[in-house]
Amino acid sequence: MATAIQPAAAAPYYSFPHSLFSFSPPHNPFFHFTLILGTPRRPPQRQPDFPSFSFFKRRPYQQLHFSSYAMQSLSSPKSRLTLESFTEPSSFPGNGEATSFIDGLFYLLRLSTCFGHVQLARAVHACILKLEEHTRLGNALIAAYLKLGLVSDAYSVFVGLPCPNVVSYTALISGFSKSNRVDESVELFFRMRESGIEPNEYSFVAILTVCIRILELQLGFQVHATVIKLGYVDSAFVSNALMGLYSKCGCLDLVLKLFGEMPNRDTTSWNTVISSVVKAYMYDEAFQLFDDMRRNDRLRDDDFTLSILLTACAGSAAVTKGQEVHAHAIKVGLEADLSVSNSLIGFYTECGSVKEVTALFEKMPVRDIITWTAMITAYMDFGLVDLAVEMFDKMPERNSFSYNALMAGLCQNGEGSRALELFVNMVKESAELTEFTLTSVLNACGLLMDSKISGQIHGFILKIGYGSNAFIEAALLDMCTRCDRLADATKMFTRWPLDKESSMIRTSLICGYARKGWPDEALSLFNISQSEGTMVVDEVASTSVLGLCGTLGCHHMGKQIHCHALKSGFLSDLRVGNAIVSMYSKCWNMDDAIKIFNHIPTHDTVSWNGLLAGHILHRQGDEALVVWSKMKKIGMKPDEVTFVLIISAYRTTNSNLVHECRSLFLSLKNIYGIEPTAEHYASFVGVLGYWGLLEEAEEVINKMPFEPGASVWRALLDSCRIRLNTTIGKRVVKRILAVEPKDPSTYILVSNLYSASGRWHCSDMIRTDMRERGFRKRPGRSWIIYKNKIHSFYARDKSHPQSKDIYSGLEILIVECLKSGYVPDTSFVLHEAEEHQKKDFLFYHSAKLAATYGLLMTRPGKPIRIVKNILLCGDCHTFLKHVSVVTKREIFLRDSSGFHCFSGGHCSCKDYW
Repeated sequence: MATAIQPAAAAPYYSFPHSLFSFSPPHNPFFHFTLILGTPRRPPQRQPDFPSFSFFKRRPYQQLHFSSYAMQSLSSPKSRLTLESFTEPSSFPGNGEATSFIDGLFYLLRLSTCFGHVQLARAVHACILKLEEHTRLGNALIAAYLKLGLVSDAYSVFVGLPCPNVVSYTALISGFSKSNRVDESVELFFRMRESGIEPNEYSFVAILTVCIRILELQLGFQVHATVIKLGYVDSAFVSNALMGLYSKCGCLDLVLKLFGEMPNRDTTSWNTVISSVVKAYMYDEAFQLFDDMRRNDRLRDDDFTLSILLTACAGSAAVTKGQEVHAHAIKVGLEADLSVSNSLIGFYTECGSVKEVTALFEKMPVRDIITWTAMITAYMDFGLVDLAVEMFDKMPERNSFSYNALMAGLCQNGEGSRALELFVNMVKESAELTEFTLTSVLNACGLLMDSKISGQIHGFILKIGYGSNAFIEAALLDMCTRCDRLADATKMFTRWPLDKESSMIRTSLICGYARKGWPDEALSLFNISQSEGTMVVDEVASTSVLGLCGTLGCHHMGKQIHCHALKSGFLSDLRVGNAIVSMYSKCWNMDDAIKIFNHIPTHDTVSWNGLLAGHILHRQGDEALVVWSKMKKIGMKPDEVTFVLIISAYRTTNSNLVHECRSLFLSLKNIYGIEPTAEHYASFVGVLGYWGLLEEAEEVINKMPFEPGASVWRALLDSCRIRLNTTIGKRVVKRILAVEPKDPSTYILVSNLYSASGRWHCSDMIRTDMRERGFRKRPGRSWIIYKNKIHSFYARDKSHPQSKDIYSGLEILIVECLKSGYVPDTSFVLHEAEEHQKKDFLFYHSAKLAATYGLLMTRPGKPIRIVKNILLCGDCHTFLKHVSVVTKREIFLRDSSGFHCFSGGHCSCKDYW
């Protein structure tokens, strides 16, 4: 705040420029403004327009004295002067009147900023020009212009100062920074140093703020060195700014080191370090720091502290801790704080129910645009699309974040058409289109998979000039791969400059190839990019490539990416950690998957779901149920996917636990608040069918509260195949064909069911119907990874360069297996073929070719690892059991049902898959 002019002998008074204009109740400038005008002191309901400068010249007002603490009015009649008497300083008989004149100018500058009155500031500026040099008034004028957004005017005042001091420089450095004129801020800071003026703590904070804005770490190091040299390292104000810079640049070790060396810490210091560890997903450390803050420094937490902790609770899905923070907020009276309430909404969105979120929202005394946007996100996360749209329509004001939240939520819930419609309305209303907006609408086009619409959106984005943006280009490329525009995607990729953020583009194309079922091309592109050095494997790329390695069963490359992530510090990124767990579980290595799960610093629901899925893939139902017990014990919130997995786990338990599965399924809605979906019913039906309860499974389907989809009926049909029950299977077939008449896999399942029961005529009819409708069976494909290269095989395929050796080896293997008791199962081969033709057809299935190649290329004693894209046929299953005997080798095979481990003539699936 402004202070009275000090005597000449006193030390110069320096104040951070913004403090000249700060005010807090009850010293509200409007109150003093009414004193000047002589109007009643109760402020009106609506803020009036500020009166013109000439109005002051006609009215007497009370002289206001500015003390160093607050403004106090002096009501003595002797102090009444008119503004006209201030026009010439020489008109004052003594120093007191001159001081009052200067104080009056300070006060008028404050009023100009409080009411945003540019004319008043310019009028005061004119008065100041008539005075002799007065640096403090000049500094106040600079700060006033900056607050009014007149940066150029502020700079003009600065240039006109004969002797600008540290306050002058600091004010302008800060002003340039806030106006995104960061280069000029840096230049001004160095100019100040060259002029011999030493920066104070406010100067250091101003330049460090610039460094934070532009993420200029090297300049930050230089400033840090100057801070140490000038002895400001003990200032909490400066150290907090330094920690903020290091945190923003991802230098957590420097944040912790600086924090540990601070002699004096305030609440901001603790908030900064807690926020830094939360950004690094070190949630347990954040809670520990909070405890240390209250125990050691005995500082009271504020709204920002609680908001950070709630973010940590949401990120780690720590339900109990989040509830404790909520209770603490109520205890200290911060529950109604706007930022805390918004953070609570975010926490309960992640770890609570829609009822808790709605109750919080309705109880909030004050709401801002962040609150409304958070509610839209919450409803979308809970799948309540209509409520989210209704909330959006009720918003008193909207910005790009609100639109983006709604659009992202629509895409998240598969509402591509509505997201596209929202985008069209945004364009019509001239709403701001950000990178996030455009990537969301491209995601919506990808959901629609409409080539024509995607082309129109593509053209629109190029027209508005976003085509050279790497983020948009990556999203465009992703959309093209989803909309079967692979030629366009490849063309975009080849046109993109290698030296211009090509890593993101390459990652997008790799994901697109993998999604379209082209894993070979995806892996090839990754290897080429690595050899050329044109792709930086960051967190996003690591996650994508790890997913690809898991899909292909590429264990060796997955381990390499894991080592790279470990070396680069990416394991703190939860997405990378989850991807590593999933990769190992899909690559026959459940032990390492469990180790990595236990090693990553924090877990969310996705982490636990990945571990559950791994156990189920390995047919370890009992282990999956143990994981489920741990989830309940720590209070981890399960989602819909969790229960699909848990129900599926009962299909692979060592003992019949159908009664437990039935109880869990029936309690989904009442206990967990989850309405069973088609996926839950399909999993439950699969469990009942696996344990032979086909009639109960059919009854469950018939009593579903909604029309059952093909996935539910297909689960029952698969059980009929295992149990050879054609009676129920016949009824199920009609249901499936009615729901999905164009799905080739349905016809194959039905045909195999009839073939297995010897009803060849029915099987022939199904296959004939397929041919007439133009449906083709998805070709069975098996592959092996050898020396980081995929070796693929199809039935009777001779395209492999070593096919001659493979077929010779397979013939020898067949003879040995026949000697050991192998009997070819020809039940799935068309009956009109001769017996020798049926056997010839069976002997050269893709899995047999892949197994032979693996035996030829690997050393004795080493296991063979095969991946198959569809369900393993019965004959191949029997054959591989015999191969494990005659070769004394373990054979691991992953098909669409899970893992098979063939060893010593037995399979881990117990011949039920």
